[in-house]
Amino acid sequence: MSIAYIQRAQDFVADKVFPIVPVMKQSDRYFIYTKDFWFRTQAQKRAPATESAGGGFNVNNTPSYFCDVWAVHMDVDDQTRANADQPLDPDRDATLFVTQQMLLRREISFVSQYIAAGIWQGYVVGGSPIDFQPNVNGNGYWDSASSNPMLDVDILKRSIKSQTGFRPNTFVAADDVFTALRNNASVLDRIKYTQRGIVSEELLAALFGVEKFLVADAVLNSAQEGQAFSGNFLVVNMALLVYANPAPSILQPSGGYIFSWQGLFGAGAQGNRIKTFRMEQLEADRVEGEMAYNMKLVSADLGVLLKNVIQNNP
Repeated sequence: MSIAYIQRAQDFVADKVFPIVPVMKQSDRYFIYTKDFWFRTQAQKRAPATESAGGGFNVNNTPSYFCDVWAVHMDVDDQTRANADQPLDPDRDATLFVTQQMLLRREISFVSQYIAAGIWQGYVVGGSPIDFQPNVNGNGYWDSASSNPMLDVDILKRSIKSQTGFRPNTFVAADDVFTALRNNASVLDRIKYTQRGIVSEELLAALFGVEKFLVADAVLNSAQEGQAFSGNFLVVNMALLVYANPAPSILQPSGGYIFSWQGLFGAGAQGNRIKTFRMEQLEADRVEGEMAYNMKLVSADLGVLLKNVIQNNP
């Protein structure tokens, strides 16, 4: 047997929230139709033998993307391969290691780009967009007996809908927030007559009225090599409520889009590729992973960040 701490693919949410847009060029522009024109009407009564009222809209063609290329490699030398005992497989292990490295890097990019304070504008108080704090703006910390997470989310959904015409369909929660919801009195009261009576991601999606409820479960070791392991979740005490278009579409908004450079030779739909090639000067084979993407926050008014969601970390 062998033992390895390899994080499961389902612990990473970067490829599950926003649609991935495969692009053939590393950099290009995209277009945004100005929202204001689509939420007012210029239609007027028309008298006989007169022209109809005219109208129109603006298109912003300045937004652009640029897919940075992230890469990492591991060398498998001939001597290590020749001396490997079963069930060790240096080539397989190197591929798994490189893949895990790239998944973790992409998850870090996702968190820094989308689950950060002060960037979403879907919740407005006094004319200014702010992040939502349940203990300040809602019904109390979600790990308190008096809290009502479903009501808090309904208020946020109405706020986004009133500004955009779209209701959020995706909820991303930190692991500690998920734990609080699983033990929240209001949540448990709502599900006590359900068949299973167990708070799952699917049940919370139904309670919150969203299509997807995701738990950001990835863990990062912040210690340098040679230091004691120091692991923690990438997302702590935060959540994101957002409208994410189910698929990249023309004339359809989304809180974010992930541009992946599929035009890079050999790249997959997510701008990813694994290469193995000989490094004769090292007497080794190199396993190299690459991923080319750009995570863009496209429509800030389609999302709300929830921060300081719970009072006591489990």
